Formats: sequence, C-alpha cells, structure tokens
Amino acid sequence: MSAHRKPKQRSLSGNTARTAVTLALAGAASATAFDGVGNADPRLSPTEVKSKVDSLYREAEIATEKYNGAKEKAEKAEKALGELRDEAARKTEKLNSARDEVGSYAAAQYRTGGIDPTVQMALSSDPEQFLDRAALADRAGNRQAATVNGIRKQLQEIDQLHSEADARLAAFHKRQAELKKHKKTVTGKLDEAKRLLAQLPDGQRAELTGADTDRADRSEARLSGGSAKAPNARAASAVSYAYKALGSPYVWGATGPSAFDCSGLTQAAYRSAGVALPRTTYAQIAAGERVPRSALRPGDLVFFYSGISHVGIYVGNGQMIHAPNPSAPVRLAPIDQMPFAGATRVV
Repeated sequence: MSAHRKPKQRSLSGNTARTAVTLALAGAASATAFDGVGNADPRLSPTEVKSKVDSLYREAEIATEKYNGAKEKAEKAEKALGELRDEAARKTEKLNSARDEVGSYAAAQYRTGGIDPTVQMALSSDPEQFLDRAALADRAGNRQAATVNGIRKQLQEIDQLHSEADARLAAFHKRQAELKKHKKTVTGKLDEAKRLLAQLPDGQRAELTGADTDRADRSEARLSGGSAKAPNARAASAVSYAYKALGSPYVWGATGPSAFDCSGLTQAAYRSAGVALPRTTYAQIAAGERVPRSALRPGDLVFFYSGISHVGIYVGNGQMIHAPNPSAPVRLAPIDQMPFAGATRVV
C-alpha cells in the first residue's frame, strides 16, 4: 500500500500576494471606519471655529436666560408653598384650640345631666339667682354655637389652603423640570464650544477668546466714561460696581460677587445700589424707562440681539462693561460689537 502524501502548500506569487495584502488592508480600514475613528469631523479653520463657537455661546446664552427665568419662578413657587403651609399650620392650631373649647363645654353639659331648666328652677332655693345663671348659660350657648360655626369655616379654609398648596407644589415640580431641561441645553452647548476651542493651538485660542486683551481692557476702563455723567446716584453706583467686577469670570447662572453671567452682572450692580432688578434680560429691559441709543448715559442697561438675550452696563464713550461668555471674563467692549436691541434707564 502506498502512503498518502500531504499536498505541498503553494507559496503566493507576486500578483497573488499583492492582492491578498490589498484585501487585508481594505478590511482593516473598513473595521476602523465602523469603529468610528474614520468619522472624525474635518479639521476646521480658526475662522470656522470662531463662527461655530460664537453661535454655540449665543444659543447657550438664550438657554441660560430661560434657565434664570425658570429658577426665579421656581424660587417664588417654593416660597409661596412654604407660606401656604405655614398659614395652614397656624389655622390648624387655632382650630384645635376651638375644638378643645367646644369639648370642654360638652363635658360640662354632660356633668349637669342635661336637666330641664324648668325643673332646675323648681328645685332652686333662689329662683332669681337661677334666672341670672340661665341667662348667662344662654349667652354662653350662643358663644359656643358661634365657635362651632367658626370651626366649620376654619375647616373649609384649611381645605382650601391644602388645595392651593397642592397646586403650588405641582407648579414647583414643573419649574424644576424646566430647570433640568435648560441646564442640560446650556451645558451641552458649552461643552461643545470647549471641545472646538481645545482643537486650536494656544496662540490661536487666546486670539479668538481675547484673553490677551483683558489687561488692556482694564487699563482702558480706568480712562473711559469721564465725558458723561450718570443720570442719578444709583446709576453711578452701579457703574462703579461694574468697574470693580472687571476680570471676574463668566459662570452661567451666577449673580456675583465673584462670578457672573450677563444679566447676573447687571442685577448685582444695581443690587449694590439698592435697586432690585429682575433676573433675566427680557425682564430687565422692561424694568425702567426706555431710552434711544443717541441719549445713552452711564448706568443705562444696553441690550442686544432680537431675542433680548444679552445685556451690559453702559459706561460712556460708546463702551459698556459686560459678562460675555465662558471664554472671556467681565470686560469693557464697544456697544456696536453686537446687534443693538434697545436700552433702559433704571429710575
């Protein structure tokens, strides 16, 4: 019997080998693409990065003002809920006292056995004294009847308070849900802007964010605003506060004293002057007397974009102090840097 021989393996010839290598590389490239590495965004130019980042900051600022408004409403709803609960507790305490009073009266009646007044008079050794006591008891009975009616009224008031508290609680939960939604939007936009800026070399990133100009801004701020005077002492105080805030970081939702967003800065500046401004840009524009751009004076609030999503404090000479965005601190800037939407003088 002849032995079975193992067939010899053929080596790959030149063309065959090249074909195999090509197929292997193609397969590897396909696998890499499916893994997501091949889907990276094309490299953006610095100008394109700036445009995209500016757009993201604008969208984040709109969401920030919505967040600020929802937060203000949530705080008011929470405060109102607490006041309702306190009032309900006070009325419940008063109700319990009235119940105790009625209970004492009922117990006294039980002890006397509820004897007919005519029999009591017949048994009394002093009918005149009995009549006096009967009249007093009758008046006391009227008072107890009034107390019972008062208890009924208090029960109705307490039920109404509980219903109002339930409604307030539902409103509070709704505001909390809005806060969560707006916060997610803001953080998403800011994270995307941060990711884009991180792709740039340090020098280009500093140029785009204006980090190199902050010191110059502070120096110029000391010299600006001298040609025009604030319309009142409150406005002058707010401008002074804004000067002191130069260089403070932008933090969305912040109202000072060490960090601000745009409407947080204006609110804090006027708070220092004893004026309570609303929290949001679209509420602040209605918090004073509207003035034309040609009549601006230091301390006026200047607003930008069609949605009234940004605000600064005018300081004179066509300049304002504002909190721009997370890539730049509180700084001096020309008011024609952004689309002007209107101005308000706080009175």
